[in-house]
Amino acid sequence: MKSAVYLLTGSNLGDRKPYLDNAKHSLCRFAGELLKESSVYESEPWGFVSENAFLNQVLLYETVLKPHEILHIIKVIEAENGRIHTKNGYSSRSLDIDILFYDSLILNSADLTIPHPMLHKRRFTLLPLAEIAPDFKHPVFKLNIRDLLEKCEDTGKVEMFRDNN
Repeated sequence: MKSAVYLLTGSNLGDRKPYLDNAKHSLCRFAGELLKESSVYESEPWGFVSENAFLNQVLLYETVLKPHEILHIIKVIEAENGRIHTKNGYSSRSLDIDILFYDSLILNSADLTIPHPMLHKRRFTLLPLAEIAPDFKHPVFKLNIRDLLEKCEDTGKVEMFRDNN
């Protein structure tokens, strides 16, 4: 059975856009078929201080994989792109991939929470998500993405990325 999985990719170290592109192509090879992709957005770091702005993009895949199988693939792709996980909270990173939604599943396990527990607080997540899925209803809050974006109190700067290459 096929499922819809919404992923957020992000990078604020090195050549950021190629990291996002690498993630998208690797996910196509190992996770499923890419159905939709948002524009790429540039945003201030959230939850920590860094001079490096993030690039973020939301991707929608159709997959036959289970959530923990997707998580495993994500960890491998992040590591292949230089991601070093730290236990010290948020930090700059070459590549970060978050599972936002997996269909309308609600999952709370030791290593994975779906829907992503912070997505409703992050403008850099909601803006690209609203671009490709404005009417998707959050299974916990019972609000669509457009409404979550309107209610979001995050005032961080998020704007469409203009690639000059």
